[in-house]
Amino acid sequence: MSVVPLQALPIEQLRQRSSTKWRKYGDDVLPFFVAETDYPAAPAITAVLTRAVSLGDTGYTPPDPGVATAYAGFAARRFGWQIDPARVRTTCDVMMAIVEVLRHAIRPGDRVVVTPPVYPPFFECVPEAGGVVERVPLVDLGTSWELDLAGIEAALAGGARAVLLCNPHNPTGTVHSRETLAALADIAARFDAVVISDEIHAPLTNRGATFTPFLDASPVAARVGYAVVSASKAFNLAGLKCALIVTADDATSKIVRSLPDEVEWRTGHFGALAAVAAFSEESDPWLDAQLAALDENRVLLADLLAEHVPAARYRIPDAGFLAWVDLSALGWGDNPAVKIRREAAVAFHLGPYFGDEGKGHVRINFGCSPDLLAEAVRRVGSLV
Repeated sequence: MSVVPLQALPIEQLRQRSSTKWRKYGDDVLPFFVAETDYPAAPAITAVLTRAVSLGDTGYTPPDPGVATAYAGFAARRFGWQIDPARVRTTCDVMMAIVEVLRHAIRPGDRVVVTPPVYPPFFECVPEAGGVVERVPLVDLGTSWELDLAGIEAALAGGARAVLLCNPHNPTGTVHSRETLAALADIAARFDAVVISDEIHAPLTNRGATFTPFLDASPVAARVGYAVVSASKAFNLAGLKCALIVTADDATSKIVRSLPDEVEWRTGHFGALAAVAAFSEESDPWLDAQLAALDENRVLLADLLAEHVPAARYRIPDAGFLAWVDLSALGWGDNPAVKIRREAAVAFHLGPYFGDEGKGHVRINFGCSPDLLAEAVRRVGSLV
């Protein structure tokens, strides 16, 4: 049975929001930079938060808010992944979770592999945890990207102690295969290193792709890995602050249990309530409708670019609502988003923030209405 795509809210209503996407720039600028979507909240989330506000239920997060059990059910339904809720802890957000795990997995000064172009905070969280970033860029195959396993192996052989994985990858939307993830786990095990997998975009994997949780890629991956997940990207809950650290082995579970209680206290109460609602079976139809809308938009963007910005190079992503677009052929410099914002009043994310591989690129958030996306690309096209 076909799924009716979710409809984005009208821009007049969106401009009443007070989040970063709608307040960083003036009303003349169309915002496509930060990873916030324009859809109405899932009904189950609206209901649970409305009830909490009406009750004045705004206190501390309880010891077991039910998020671990809810996520275990979600992972089983959506990914076929069986996890033990007892091996899950919550915290404030994904980046904080990564920092806390890294602090216990490496020693000060140890090198940590990142795979650019990649989510900009990766470059910041490693030194926050006491580590040093070691860049091993993705391999560009011309039609897709993949991990440079040989490069990662060389980095670990040279003394790097951890790999910070983006799975699915931001900004390219790459969904790493089970075989690639298992091979990465084998390499990490060979050098007694760990893999921390940021899987925040996993619920947004398109129907044509198959997401493999890193911890489920192989028995070795379960032993060497940590997964960090959240409902925040798929359900637009970034401001509510709730993420989960998942393990699948006694040794890694022991490390996560040893994290200070304060790590768990940082979980937002509203974030926990919303996450339970998001991960419930009741929210599955809403998520499916959003995926249908994103599937249409990722293809629409290709058509729009071909018509209005034919020199742009864009590969339709396997997951997420973020498009990685190469505009270097236009000659607009290393950071074309600056020209586009100033001259076309469209705000895309700055490509160089994702690493040197992002020069000449922009990242476009297509989690919006088709009309808004079309207007943005037409504005860019007027500069060509």
